[in-house]
Parts: sequence; C-alpha cells; structure tokens
Amino acid sequence: MTADAAAWEALRLSIWVSVWATVLAVPLALWVAWLLARGRFRGKAMLSALVHLPLVLPPVVTGYLLLMAFGRTAPLGRSLDAVGVTLAFHWTGAVLAALIMGFPLMVRAMRLAIEAVDPKLEEAAATLGAPRWSVFGRVTLPLIAPGILAGLVMGFAKAMGEFGATITFVANIPGQTQTLPSAIWTALQIPGGEGQAITMVLMASAVAIGAVLLSEVLARRVAARIAGT
Repeated sequence: MTADAAAWEALRLSIWVSVWATVLAVPLALWVAWLLARGRFRGKAMLSALVHLPLVLPPVVTGYLLLMAFGRTAPLGRSLDAVGVTLAFHWTGAVLAALIMGFPLMVRAMRLAIEAVDPKLEEAAATLGAPRWSVFGRVTLPLIAPGILAGLVMGFAKAMGEFGATITFVANIPGQTQTLPSAIWTALQIPGGEGQAITMVLMASAVAIGAVLLSEVLARRVAARIAGT
C-alpha cells in the first residue's frame, strides 16, 4: 500500500469509527444527561464522576482498562468472542474506545442544554393534557436540539482525534485499526515521513472544520424553526 493510499485508508477508518461511536453514544448520552440535569436520586454525584472519569484519566489507562475487560483472554472478552463479537485489536474496539472518550463531552453539552430549559414550559404542556413523551418530543427536544448538535460535534471531534486509548486497546494495524492519529504518529517515526504526516493533519483539519460548519448550519436552521413556531 502506497503512502497516499494508507493515508486515505486511515481517514476512511477514522470517519467510519467516529460516526459509529457518535451515533451509538447519542441515546445513552441524552438519557444520562437528562438524569444528571433533572434527576433526584442517591448516587447522582457518583454517576457524574463516572461519566467524566475518561476526561481526567490518562487515555492510555482507559485503553488498558478496556483491554483488561474486553481482551480475548479476559472472561468478558471470551464471552463476546463466543457470540462473534470481537473488540480487542479490531475496528469495533476502536469504536468502543472513541465512544467512551467522547461520551463525557456529549453528556456535558446535552446536560447544559436541558438545564437551560425552563421546567415551567414542560409543566404547562403537561397541564394541558399532553403525555410525558409528547411534552418531551414537542417542547423539550426542539429547545435542546442545539445542545444535542453541539454534543454530536464534540463527540465526533473527540473520536476523530482519539489516540491513546485506541492504540492501547486495538493497536495500530494498517487497514484494520490504524486511525488517522495513529497513522500520523507512525509517519513521524519514519525518517522523512513529515510530509505524509502534514498531509494527514490537513485531512483531519478539513474533516473537523467541515463538521463544525455543518453543525453551525443545522443549529441555525433549528433556531430559525423554533423562532418561527
């Protein structure tokens, strides 16, 4: 595989992993954000601490913990292997690592958006006879949509840039687990590889800028729709 082909393959895998990690994280992130914003229960502080733990732990530690839990010699890893689910040293493991590292940022953005919604608006809708799911879908969800979009972008960006946990958990196998950050790191270890590294840095920057611009466009459309209703 040529250097250019390897760079494009790493970009393709990074986008693939990041999209899967972001999409899979959204429902759980929204639910956890709702619990932290509106819930009143014992252990709320502990839940918040666990959610934000990947932000303060070294990424290599997170990757090692994933390897200990889901490695092929670990009980859980063997159980998943038996049903055809492989995580360690596989692109699906890169999805899990990216999901875990980006999850706190997604929850944070969504939680702030939920906390900014006046509960009286939801209460007013409920007093008119609207069921809880209808209140959430027709009142709360449109108001927190910009926060959800912000969470999506931050989760995607974190997944695109994830390196430490990914390389520890799934290694750096070209064409299989080598994401763009891993490919950049590999290029910098080779004499004369700076040019290829710069090319991949520009690729990553273009994707990141595109994601931010897309989120801005979507956020403005959502805001205009809310203002018009």
